[in-house]
Amino acid sequence: MKGVVVEVRTQLLMLMTLVGLMWGLEILDTFVFRHGLDTLGILPRQPLGLRGILFSPFLHANFAHLMANTVPFIVLGWLIMAQSIANFVVVSAICTLVGGLGTWLFGASGLHIGASGIIFGYLGFLLARYFFDRRLSSGLVALVVGSTYGSVLWGVLPSVPGISWEGHLFGFLSGILAARFVSDR
Repeated sequence: MKGVVVEVRTQLLMLMTLVGLMWGLEILDTFVFRHGLDTLGILPRQPLGLRGILFSPFLHANFAHLMANTVPFIVLGWLIMAQSIANFVVVSAICTLVGGLGTWLFGASGLHIGASGIIFGYLGFLLARYFFDRRLSSGLVALVVGSTYGSVLWGVLPSVPGISWEGHLFGFLSGILAARFVSDR
């Protein structure tokens, strides 16, 4: 029982630290830097834009954008973390790097910022995990996640100007890649 409590505390600490970093940066960006930090996002096919692969998940256009990403980041991130903290770290790294690189290579011109690429990666991972590991628990998680968040999959298609559907698409594909990678370990 004590081990479970420690595990849950660790999970909460990791998630809240990442979310706190996102919120802290948005507060600084809004009130101190007047959205100047947003220029650290992914700028496709520009060498300087490569730095955005690491920074963009922590940067948001405004508080509404950040709020829209906070809840699914926590929920989907925790579902991955509940399976294994190591999986969460690996999946997050793959979704950040591969999804970000795909956005950098193929994204529309302009800055791409926000955690939604990673969120779509988490979604892709949780939906694809059962396909690769065939565990009942993964199938049940995929069913719940699909019925709860499945409607957002339209976000991988170009629809709303100013929203990085490329970030969503490459995030989602990187999540599927992460499911394949994690199942091989």
